[in-house]
Amino acid sequence: MLKIYGVPISVHTRKVIVAALAKGLPYELVPVVPVIPGNPPPNWRELSPTGKIPALSDGDFTVTDSAAICAYLERMHPATSLYPKAPRDYATALSLEQYAGALFANVVHPLFFETFVNPKVRKIPTDQARVDAVLANAVPEMFGYLDSLATSDYLCGSELSIADVAVASNLTTFQYIGFDLQRARYPRLGALYDRILRHPAMREALQREEAVVESMGLRHVQDW
Repeated sequence: MLKIYGVPISVHTRKVIVAALAKGLPYELVPVVPVIPGNPPPNWRELSPTGKIPALSDGDFTVTDSAAICAYLERMHPATSLYPKAPRDYATALSLEQYAGALFANVVHPLFFETFVNPKVRKIPTDQARVDAVLANAVPEMFGYLDSLATSDYLCGSELSIADVAVASNLTTFQYIGFDLQRARYPRLGALYDRILRHPAMREALQREEAVVESMGLRHVQDW
């Protein structure tokens, strides 16, 4: 059985979980929280040389980085593909998956650290100026761009792709930590998010992580 190392509220771990669920692959989730000292297993740096989550093991094979993991699952189990077949849609999906990585780096990661990790784990005050800067600059730029792309049912192609999963995963954690999608300002992005949440794999993933959301005191977004 596949083993996914990470925590389900992690943007990148969730992406891998959704990919596995979409393909009907059983997996074991091994909880790893790198920001908590002493939490990762003793061999964590062997499993993940960067120390980041997620990592995946499949028998004697281990791979890290959510994009690499999802690409591996796609090659090993191509049914229910998350990568469009048309060359341009395929390229767009890969490009937007990377853009979702920038969305994490510029929006979700700093906000998560300032509103949860620093005050609740590290016991240091939130840097409100950093939070305000992200909300004033990175959010309008990145949400505005995604809103301009959300003109169809999905970001590229006619079915759910890795681009949709990657973007929606970021938007989910963004809301967990107390921020709104500003649907009046970004209506197409909000509608896209709602459509992605109706996909069985995404819905199942979010249902499975409800207990973690509750235990961490995060905001319950909606009834999945």
